Amino acid sequence: MLSTMIGSLLNARAQDTVLTVAYKGKLDSLNSGILKQKRFIQVFTPAGYKTGSTEKYDVLYVLDGGNWNTGLIRETQRFLEGEAYMPPTIIVSVMGIDRNIELTPTHLKSWQAPTGGADNFLGFIKNELIPYVNKTYPSNGVNTLWGHSLGGMFVMYAMLNEPATFKSYIAVDPSLWWDDCYVPKMAAGKLPALAGLNTTLFISGREGPDFHGMRIDTMETILKKMAPVNLKWKLLAYPDETHSSVRLKSIYDGLKFTYTGYTDAIEFHPMNGVVVKDKPIKIWYFDDTTKVRYTLDGTAPTILSTKVEHEVTLAAPATVTYKRFTNRSSYDKTATGNFTTEKIPNPVAKQKDSKPGGFSYAYYEGDWDKWPDVKNLKPVKTGITNSDFDPDKLPRKNNFALVIDGLLETKEDGYYMFLMNADKDSKLYLGNRLLIQWNGNYKRRTNSYILPLKKGFYPFRIEYLNKNEDFKLKFTYLTPGIMNTKDPIPIPVEVQYSKN
Repeated sequence: MLSTMIGSLLNARAQDTVLTVAYKGKLDSLNSGILKQKRFIQVFTPAGYKTGSTEKYDVLYVLDGGNWNTGLIRETQRFLEGEAYMPPTIIVSVMGIDRNIELTPTHLKSWQAPTGGADNFLGFIKNELIPYVNKTYPSNGVNTLWGHSLGGMFVMYAMLNEPATFKSYIAVDPSLWWDDCYVPKMAAGKLPALAGLNTTLFISGREGPDFHGMRIDTMETILKKMAPVNLKWKLLAYPDETHSSVRLKSIYDGLKFTYTGYTDAIEFHPMNGVVVKDKPIKIWYFDDTTKVRYTLDGTAPTILSTKVEHEVTLAAPATVTYKRFTNRSSYDKTATGNFTTEKIPNPVAKQKDSKPGGFSYAYYEGDWDKWPDVKNLKPVKTGITNSDFDPDKLPRKNNFALVIDGLLETKEDGYYMFLMNADKDSKLYLGNRLLIQWNGNYKRRTNSYILPLKKGFYPFRIEYLNKNEDFKLKFTYLTPGIMNTKDPIPIPVEVQYSKN
């Protein structure tokens, strides 16, 4: 199926055999006037970030920093990013000096160590650390706070007292029992202040007595009664985990929830085309539809627009717009397809000297930024795209141009969908009409176009300009007889005619 084909392309990109990830970690420090001490942080910028780039990223602040927590988070974040569940992210490991003081909001007489410095520590994070990170690193100012145990309690305390400081909060097995449920008790009066902020909150704990022992059940009850509508929150209790081991699953689920709905591309097919009145076509959407809405008039979908189905039937011209909504609106994705009633190409007479068995091709070498004028170039190699033809076997792996030209025979009337994977500035023509100009990337490699054709012969031409070795040429189609299978096939050589 088409969805399987797309999935296999993505999987092929993800299957590494050699560890190549390089983490860009920098040990940094700043002098805190609030805490009256020097504070250390370790900052990890995304692997793809290049110094001098204008790219900006969300920031994840990790309490109880160091490898104990940040190591797990760094690896899990990288995995989630690779699976397109969250974007590239800056990770700030906030090194602690005395967690008993920094992470607790009150003085607890029964606690052997000094406690009760959370207000100052929160002031340091809000007024000194975050401004420093925003100034020094490529931050976009959208922040998440992560904490475990006492750090998890501090996360809740920060959300209730400085709700606008962070967009998202992840509290892992938080010690909400502290000082006779000090933080849960303040929650009822503080939660209304989160109205309108579109904050996300993820809380995790352990099933069984420990869920009550940490007083997470108390906070759950308060959230169910008092949480404002646009506070998106989720609470999970994991079975068979310890206070330490619960971190791993919580990191994965917490970050994934924070970016619910995130995707690196919207994929639907056909992407554009021609539709004939009273002869409907179907547009296929292969991904999760839960957070996706669509319109047919070109307007931007809202959360109240029609929910997308895996198949949408189109019986008239339309501008189809899909929008995927996320827990962070800055990552909402939109994609549009245009379906018109333009005049379709007519078949042409079969040339006497043309013969089946493959299109003609001409291969040119050169380092071009855009499609060259091949009419004034001599090809390095020519041939036929027969069953032995393979673009991967051409002399170069990149920096070349390939023209594939000939006649395509269609053996039945009806809709045909053409699909092409290629590289920037590559084009597919049918009947001297441009159907596809490839504008994909690593995240969306397949472009497609549907149109009705009659039985006969049509001029067919591909201009493939290869700059990136990873973007290989592949062209397939669906004929009327196999359209419902959603399983595109290579164009058979017996319907490919070369021009002599």
